[in-house]
Amino acid sequence: MTKVEAWARRRQSLLWDLLIAVMLGWATIKLEEAQGQRRYVVLTTIAVLAVFARRRWPLPTLAVVTVATLVTIAIKAPSGGLLLAAGVVMYAVPFRPREYACAVSAAIFVTGLIADTHSWWNIQSLAAFSWIFGGAGLGLGVRSRRAYILEVTERARQAEQTREEEARRRVMDERLRIARELHDVVAHHIAVISVQAGAAGHVLQKHPEQVWPVLGHIRDAADTVLREIQSVIGVLRDPDEVDSTEPTSGLDRLPDLLSGLGAAGFRVRLLQNGSPQELPAMTDLAAYRIVQEALTNAHRYGDGTAHLDISYEAEAITLDVTNTIVPYRVNTRSGSGFGQIGMRERAAAAHGTLTTGPDGDGRYRVHAVLPLKGHTGDHPRAAC
Repeated sequence: MTKVEAWARRRQSLLWDLLIAVMLGWATIKLEEAQGQRRYVVLTTIAVLAVFARRRWPLPTLAVVTVATLVTIAIKAPSGGLLLAAGVVMYAVPFRPREYACAVSAAIFVTGLIADTHSWWNIQSLAAFSWIFGGAGLGLGVRSRRAYILEVTERARQAEQTREEEARRRVMDERLRIARELHDVVAHHIAVISVQAGAAGHVLQKHPEQVWPVLGHIRDAADTVLREIQSVIGVLRDPDEVDSTEPTSGLDRLPDLLSGLGAAGFRVRLLQNGSPQELPAMTDLAAYRIVQEALTNAHRYGDGTAHLDISYEAEAITLDVTNTIVPYRVNTRSGSGFGQIGMRERAAAAHGTLTTGPDGDGRYRVHAVLPLKGHTGDHPRAAC
């Protein structure tokens, strides 16, 4: 775009007004020159000024042009130039243009009938009124089209903004899901490796010949966490895994979890109430991950034992994990806090509730209630 084109785009309204003013001034001079120089100069000046004033002061300009037109009609010398100016000004009336067109036309017609009934009571006088109503209708149509274009443009902008926000939200949700899944997968086994590595140091000092089973547990835990990470990465990298957004862990893997903890020297007393039943996939996954994280924390900060109660009810599954608090372990082993966040997010995703904290008897309790209904999109999974 050249500088001239850019300037013309910025001054488009002014250029249009200048063109209309020249054409209207020339038409007024031609229509009024027979009436004398003084008359056409005054009327041409009014008509030209009305063109430039109509955008900023449309109603006052319309009033001035209407009054001047009525004056010329009253003296039996109606001005065709002012009638043209009235139609041009009517185009710029921003609101209720039809009502103002009716009012102006009625005033002109009534004044014309009073001043010169014979001249105004004929079919030719309708041309002036058609011009005035035409200006009003054209202006209304143009403004309606501009408003429609602005509305469509704004809707498109909002839709694009909504799509971008939705894309960002999906990215953030996916990042949180990946972070939560990796934490759940890695934290448990890394905690086991940490505890076993610490035990290996003590065994080497006192009973070196017994260190091999401990190192075997460390190797098994490391192999397990590698398989889990490969499983998660496989889901993320597989373009065909559109419907599978979560790994397939569930309470059916609870025996393996308890077996691994038992091999690491961590004893879990399991109490199950009610008959196991099919669980929605989201609920099954949330229950397993909550139990896994709670037992991992109990293993890390507790005295080596924990109680796990699972209650199957008609409407919900209830999970209770309790362990004795060992103060020096809590004070010397700091955590990131992501495990607590992940458990709450798991419970919320399954439309359940989760409470954690000391129970007042020197024990730490994790209590989760997960509903079994309300997940129409979930596929049932078999419980352990």
